Amino acid sequence: MSGWSVLAWQNSLKILGARILTLVLLLCALSSGQTAFAASPKPSANQPACADCHSGVTSSYAHAAMHHALETPGANPTLESHPNLSVQQGQYLYTVQTRNGRSTYSVSDGTNALTVPIRWIFGQHAQTWVLEKDGVLYESLVSYFPLDQGLATTPGDAKIVPKDLMQAFGRKISAWESLQCFGCHASNVVKGKKLDLENLSPGVGCERCHAGAEQHKADAARGNFSSLPKSLKTMNAEDAGNFCGQCHRTWDATVRNHWHGPSDVRFQPYRLANSKCFIGNDPRISCLACHNPHQQADHNLVSYDAKCLACHGETATNATSAAKSCPVSKSNCVSCHMPRVPLPGGHAIFTDHLIRIVKPGEPYPD
Repeated sequence: MSGWSVLAWQNSLKILGARILTLVLLLCALSSGQTAFAASPKPSANQPACADCHSGVTSSYAHAAMHHALETPGANPTLESHPNLSVQQGQYLYTVQTRNGRSTYSVSDGTNALTVPIRWIFGQHAQTWVLEKDGVLYESLVSYFPLDQGLATTPGDAKIVPKDLMQAFGRKISAWESLQCFGCHASNVVKGKKLDLENLSPGVGCERCHAGAEQHKADAARGNFSSLPKSLKTMNAEDAGNFCGQCHRTWDATVRNHWHGPSDVRFQPYRLANSKCFIGNDPRISCLACHNPHQQADHNLVSYDAKCLACHGETATNATSAAKSCPVSKSNCVSCHMPRVPLPGGHAIFTDHLIRIVKPGEPYPD
């Protein structure tokens, strides 16, 4: 099998088998006098799935947070394990109840109540819900936080003081914002430049990051494996920050929108770019140097030591800057140089990607 991998040969056999089956069904339909394929499958029906060739990656990615960035109603582990959530916010009582795989969101002022089914779940662990009422989309005014094991004000909505039940229900989302929200948490969200809520794919799919993946699958179905999506591994630090920052916020977007204060700890590309050791053309300080987006984030801090020592180790070389070695320790670097910062309100904690020498009692550096 010169020039062929075993996997490619197997895929060709699958494609050939699908075509033979199609021919058999066509002959059967013609012989019975029926119209062949009255409900014909889409042209992509016989395309190989990404998992056919990349089973290891897709298996790992099935558990990654980005894969679950958005979920639709069904068996949601977080809501299933917390079937009766409630919190009193001023004069309004918020309740999220889950029964038989379906969840409802309700707000009451003690006299009247608004209750709707939860259609879209944003986030795998901490969760915010996008609701629909009378054809209008709303962001839930409360969210679920694992740190509290309960409900609290949705980040960014703390300044909202509802004047009536409708305002307490949720924050109305504009058409532009809804495109941004769904565009980062789901795939195939746009149809004719408009949000297509009925046909979107929950979570960040392969095509969302690997442009050309669908064409690659179509070509692979014909035995052509030459149209590979662009590899993201080759991106330098600045390119990776801009790429990941499409959803996690770039340095430019954060500055342009005047986002300041501890809340911007969520914008990792911005914080990383502010680090003294950040060098835009060096891949060792990029998002992808430390994080594999196909896997869950590694919370074992020691596992990042090798990444730090790639620049700050005694034998490390760096053509564009002199990276000093830490005189204190060569292990557990992240615990000292990337502190954990609570969001205002204290319901979530983020690792600050502004790498620095942290001084006790210093104000939040922005």
